[in-house]
Amino acid sequence: MKKIVYLFVILPVFILACERTPEAHFTVDSSRPEVGRDVLFKNKSQNAVEYEWDFGDGFISNEVNPVHIFTGTGSFEVILTVYSGSGLSDRASAWIDVKTPTLLEIEVVEYFDEYFVPGASVRLYPTLPDWNDERNMTSEGYTDSQGFVVFSHLGPYIHYVDVWEKDHNNYMLKDEDINFIRTPEIMPNRINRFVAWVDYTGNGKGSRSADRSLIIRKLERKADDKAIKESASAAADNWKDLYERSIKLK
Repeated sequence: MKKIVYLFVILPVFILACERTPEAHFTVDSSRPEVGRDVLFKNKSQNAVEYEWDFGDGFISNEVNPVHIFTGTGSFEVILTVYSGSGLSDRASAWIDVKTPTLLEIEVVEYFDEYFVPGASVRLYPTLPDWNDERNMTSEGYTDSQGFVVFSHLGPYIHYVDVWEKDHNNYMLKDEDINFIRTPEIMPNRINRFVAWVDYTGNGKGSRSADRSLIIRKLERKADDKAIKESASAAADNWKDLYERSIKLK
């Protein structure tokens, strides 16, 4: 009888001793994501049946491989706690440095009278041939009542801007200077700004001057003004308002 009792006492201890300890481990597809971008966490833990993710920003998940979106900038410690069937646990962590979203604010302005143009279609193309052929469009948005449209999550590239409104476009200006439609290379995690000048095409208003020297002088003045504006805006920190109304690239 004593042997049977001993057997029942020893057996649970033996089973617990044989259970493998869980090991927490995970990877992340980006340790420096932008605000608003999907961040994929890949769970590579072993010997675990339950998972708890703490993203460090007040959000928790029990999914195996969660996708999380950070809504604010800063450094966040993501902690994964894993549990075995008997309650044993292990932890792993990683720091995520969330960056300001990359933004491009485009202002559409009539070339001669310099009034803003609301309701204009603004398309971005990756190359000049794409702009010419209207193919491989990166994104499209429409200017607001003040003539602005904002794009977010753009890559660090040059973009070619196509602007069309029923009485305005930038097609002829491109032939004067390619920089009327070509943005500078986009700076990541900053507010980039670009003025898209357009011609008035309806009813003859704002017709182009026949004196080319006047156009050249105006080109120089516009370029100077734009350089000043872009320089002044480079360090701006009001990204939250711009991001909320931006066209977000996937």
